[in-house]
Amino acid sequence: MPITDNLLAFTLAATLLTLTPGLDTALVLRTATVEGKRQALRAALGINAGCLLWGAAVAFGLGALIAVSELAFNLLKYCGAAYLAWLGINMLLRPRRAFVPARASEKPQANWFLKGMLGNALNPKVGIFYVSFLPQFIPQGEPLVPWTFGLVSIHVMLGLIWALLLIGATRSLSGVLRREKVIQWMDRTTGLVFMLFAARLALSKR
Repeated sequence: MPITDNLLAFTLAATLLTLTPGLDTALVLRTATVEGKRQALRAALGINAGCLLWGAAVAFGLGALIAVSELAFNLLKYCGAAYLAWLGINMLLRPRRAFVPARASEKPQANWFLKGMLGNALNPKVGIFYVSFLPQFIPQGEPLVPWTFGLVSIHVMLGLIWALLLIGATRSLSGVLRREKVIQWMDRTTGLVFMLFAARLALSKR
């Protein structure tokens, strides 16, 4: 397959993957609604940083190790599930009553960049997906590392565009969505979603 066709095919597949509702979409929507667009953007950047970490891991061989090692896969899987469950339980049991926007001189209330990054970095499904998916779009004889990072960069760019669209969609409703009952409902709903994803991840198989 010619290089141009490879890139177009990957872009189409990555677009469909990006638009499929999942944990990343839930995190960005919830953060944009409750924390504001800046925090949501930090979460989106963290999510895509996690993709870049997996891209580096795949490019330099760690992804292949996880693909063949049951121990490595299970270790990362259970760490990721525990992290998601911890986030979910906190949101369910301690939903906030109000949101006070941080001033420019104040530090963010939560490190959403780190949370977004860990959410992807601790999900072995992302690594397995990259290991099994990316090689199909790397032309034979082309250098593995540059092509891997190039394809992951396309995925990251699509993810950022989608996140910006999600963030923009919440702005017109920000007044309603920041009410006390709505904030609590969003926290609890997102917490439940996170726990469902944690259970799904913990029970997942190769």
